[in-house]
Amino acid sequence: MVPDKPYRPNVGIALFNDQGQVLIARRFRDDGPEIVLPGREWQMPQGGIDEHEDPRKAAARELWEETGIIRASYLAETGWLTYEFPPYDGPPHRLGTFRGQRQKWFAMRFQGHESEIDPLTPRNDQPPEFDQWRWERLDRVAGLVVPFREDVYRTVAREFARFGG
Repeated sequence: MVPDKPYRPNVGIALFNDQGQVLIARRFRDDGPEIVLPGREWQMPQGGIDEHEDPRKAAARELWEETGIIRASYLAETGWLTYEFPPYDGPPHRLGTFRGQRQKWFAMRFQGHESEIDPLTPRNDQPPEFDQWRWERLDRVAGLVVPFREDVYRTVAREFARFGG
């Protein structure tokens, strides 16, 4: 923990299909302190909140940037949750100024067609973070993410369990 650094404002999206499963995507590379570990490469879409941006709008923007999805409806949201980045001593990085992330999670219902899901196309000049996606039971996702995110994912699973199948 690095108490002199702030948390980065961030949103996460638990996107539910009609069967009550959530969309997860496989990270294919490290991003500074956001590391990838073998067997723990999966996560739900998430990303930073721009200055003065409404968190719900940030969630819709991040979902589109990372997956191409534009048809999703709001279901619920969590309070603010935090996690710490693991120690990072690599080259200077945009996330290196933060101790971790302060996140608000949004439950959303997917209303599009699966053929629209495309994590590999860059959007808003953002490089792709994911190379694959799939649907998964929400209660299983914490075991697929990097360990420093597990507690947040368990909390999200408890808070959004009513939307699962």
